[in-house]
Amino acid sequence: MRGNRGRDTQPEMRVRRAVWSIGLRYRVGIRPLPSMRRTADLVFTRAKVAVFVDGCYWHGCPAHYRPARLNAEFWASKIEGNRRRDVETDLRLRQAGWTVLRIWEHEEAAVAADRVRAAVATARALSNPL
Repeated sequence: MRGNRGRDTQPEMRVRRAVWSIGLRYRVGIRPLPSMRRTADLVFTRAKVAVFVDGCYWHGCPAHYRPARLNAEFWASKIEGNRRRDVETDLRLRQAGWTVLRIWEHEEAAVAADRVRAAVATARALSNPL
């Protein structure tokens, strides 16, 4: 597990490049809520939008997750814990007024960037109704 990156993964970089190319600027790898020990992959602080790029294996993608054959009980517990943590993170951020986007690593980067653009535009419109 030492070789698994916490940030700057290939799927994350693809999404970041696509979002950057459509003109959006963001912060990378920060805590949306300083009191919560969770970092988002892309954070739009003024719009209060947090984007997480989730790996299909580590977060249990319904389309691509395949259970491990070796040490299956350990890994099933680990993935289930990640899923529970993701749900809790989303809930806590939403309660604090944040918009949360979860992007699977297999999603097309341009499509994901459009989702991010829409979420940021909506959040900005809601915060500045004029």
